[in-house]
Amino acid sequence: MQKLLINGRKELTGKISISGSKNATLPILAASILAEKVKLSNIPLVRDIFTMIELLKFIGLKIKISKKKNVIEIKNSNNKIKSLAPYKLVKTMRAGVLVLGPLLSKHKQAKISLPGGCAIGTRPVDLHLFALKKLGAKIKIKNGYIFAEAKHGLKGTKITFPQISVGATENALLASFNAKGKTVLNNCAIEPEVIDLIKFLNKLGGNIKVIGRKILIQESLKIKKILNHKVIFDRIELGTYMIAAALIGKRVIFDRINSRIIKKEIEILKRMGVKIKLKKDQIEILKSNFIKKINISTQPYPGFPTDLQAQLMVLMTRAKGISKIKENIFENRFMHVPELKRMGANIKISEKTAIIEGPSRLTGAEVMATDLRASVSLVLAGLVADNRTIINRIYHLDRGYEFLEKKLKNCKARIKRI
Repeated sequence: MQKLLINGRKELTGKISISGSKNATLPILAASILAEKVKLSNIPLVRDIFTMIELLKFIGLKIKISKKKNVIEIKNSNNKIKSLAPYKLVKTMRAGVLVLGPLLSKHKQAKISLPGGCAIGTRPVDLHLFALKKLGAKIKIKNGYIFAEAKHGLKGTKITFPQISVGATENALLASFNAKGKTVLNNCAIEPEVIDLIKFLNKLGGNIKVIGRKILIQESLKIKKILNHKVIFDRIELGTYMIAAALIGKRVIFDRINSRIIKKEIEILKRMGVKIKLKKDQIEILKSNFIKKINISTQPYPGFPTDLQAQLMVLMTRAKGISKIKENIFENRFMHVPELKRMGANIKISEKTAIIEGPSRLTGAEVMATDLRASVSLVLAGLVADNRTIINRIYHLDRGYEFLEKKLKNCKARIKRI
């Protein structure tokens, strides 16, 4: 099994190109079930994307990948579709459950394995099923599978989510696309990735509008046969490398970026003393010698994202005094803390809050990744730590970060796979 070896304390300098968003690509790939012919560009070549492609091929879609251009072409042969997502293809990737909505919408039935993914809490699919039932689907769970049926098609209705969920919002959108009449979704997730899915569905022939946290969906009567779509950039990848630059950067530049999407992240980094220059479509991080303590909590967009919580915690170890992070999205997302403590971080957990006392000078150690974002926080810790860090179980990293070592090496980091 591969590991990462990092020799720390080497200043980062250079440019980092940000890949397309994994979390935007996955639901758009699921949405391609609704289309005839789709061409997607700016696709990140990461494991979760390849897993979803294998799932779509199993369902019956024809897919061609151009790895040099980061382009995927998808053709839909409607008469050969299987409304099944088996355990072997869904067990490692939670987004597999997103094919449930489009299969129900278009083919009126689906059998989907209960999903896997990162071990960061239960993350039940209850909210997905809640929305689909409201649309008229009959659902039962048996032997680890979701059996869903809508013999006479789904019908538009009013749905109010009891709590905000990105995945449930996306599945409800996909299911409502062909639902008869009008659907109103209240208390929705409005992450940029959800908005990108809506843009894709509207290009396909949808009539979807967003008003605050309300989404209005009219029945789609005219489906476009051929569709091209460029996926948005990965704001979580950008945030990760911005924090890396804040930790040990001299001058790191990010091009072709819409900084408005990450206003909250920029605001928090500036409050911590990180030197940030904003230009049109560009962000520049300069050497930041004094990091300030801060208290934050994770929130749905436009709040601070849970997917950057572990990375920001590493930056907090450099701040003088006590910083706090309250985790409001997932109940088990501090699994990286024991590993950071092995490297010398002073962190305590009190219920949903991590308390970080700094500054701590981190030292290299052998550590183990537990999930996607936790694993990259250990990479950041390794970059700033004295001596050598070895990270085990880096298959988690490969699920969501494209060319991570190459991008960091281009900025002079001493990092390699062993």
